[in-house]
Amino acid sequence: MSFLSIFSLIAITVILIGVAVGRYPVLRMNRATIVLVGTAILIFAGSISLDQAFLSIDLHTITLLFAMMIINVNLRLCGFFDLITNKVILYAKTPGQLLSFIIFSSGVLSAIFLNDTIVLVFTPLVLEITTALKRNPIPYLVATATAANVGSTATIIGNPQNMIIGIASGIPFTEFAFYLTPAALGGLVIVWFIVVVIYRKEFKKERLFYPAEQRVRLYLPLFYKSIIASVLMMLAFILGVSVPLAALGGASLLLITRRLKPERVFREIDWSLLVFFAGLFVVTAAVETSGLSKHLFATAIPFLEDGLFSFSITAAVISNLVSNVPAVLLFKPVIPLMADQNVFWLTLGMATTFAGNLTLLGSVANLIVAESAKSRGVHLSFTEYLKAGIPITIFTLLWGILWMSFLF
Repeated sequence: MSFLSIFSLIAITVILIGVAVGRYPVLRMNRATIVLVGTAILIFAGSISLDQAFLSIDLHTITLLFAMMIINVNLRLCGFFDLITNKVILYAKTPGQLLSFIIFSSGVLSAIFLNDTIVLVFTPLVLEITTALKRNPIPYLVATATAANVGSTATIIGNPQNMIIGIASGIPFTEFAFYLTPAALGGLVIVWFIVVVIYRKEFKKERLFYPAEQRVRLYLPLFYKSIIASVLMMLAFILGVSVPLAALGGASLLLITRRLKPERVFREIDWSLLVFFAGLFVVTAAVETSGLSKHLFATAIPFLEDGLFSFSITAAVISNLVSNVPAVLLFKPVIPLMADQNVFWLTLGMATTFAGNLTLLGSVANLIVAESAKSRGVHLSFTEYLKAGIPITIFTLLWGILWMSFLF
């Protein structure tokens, strides 16, 4: 290996460690700033040129993520998510039913509107419901996070890593959903059983008595407009329109307005996540331009092609070492070199998403639930989460591998 390759390897390793941990000691840097500074170092060192860095950023993925953020912000502002979650959860008559409604509403909505958005909305409501009913909030919070991750597996727009896979693979939206929706639904059932078993005292047979239903405030003009834009976007997906283009069309429709100031929408956009994605594209491109890819791919491909089981376990392990989005980007240049590309792309989406449930740090959705609960006085600890996170990850992964093996 040349000096440049060795330096690039060290720099990329340090960057990925920072991404996995989320920060560096003493320094006030989050994942976005770690990646941004890391890309600057790689460019200055010559691991990748500035022009190559610009070309490596996948604008299709960035556009899709940005457009979905705009749509989700409008749905949140108009009260759509509050209305859905309030109505669905209040139908529950027992703790077990309450858990099932939380799991399946969180999972299904995550497949359509991005898992991070759903947990951001669900967590405060789950805490309000469990407090009013005098229930232990921890099992329901764990269920919210894990179900959002599992449910998001179903579609290209369910989570950020699926967006990357959908764009890179070119798999149509409907085909992606056809193969992975059953895996997601089976995973949601597994989540329910494991949470009930782990927290069996919480789910004794007893009836729930709700206080008076709280009235949800809807901003009706924006509500109807957001519903129409979302339905049109989904129809475009089904008809085979490019996923980023369909999402951008829906977002653009919502930005044509006389009432809602655009500053209100843009304030809600997670700009740091967009910076994080752009930087990760550059970091993974540096793996190729610095010559590291030749060494990595030569040893990795024979092992990865050994079967879906070894591929899935490898993807799951790497996801928990560097987080699922960087893991997908590391696999991105490898999969086109393999036979049956679509099978491995779909399996990668399943494995990296299910693997995100292993620890509290495994996905952004988990962290959102924990931080949102903490701000409201409920502490979901790392070890408490592990009690359900480990078995959920093991059994959903085994189910996912079994399902993909049955299909292919």
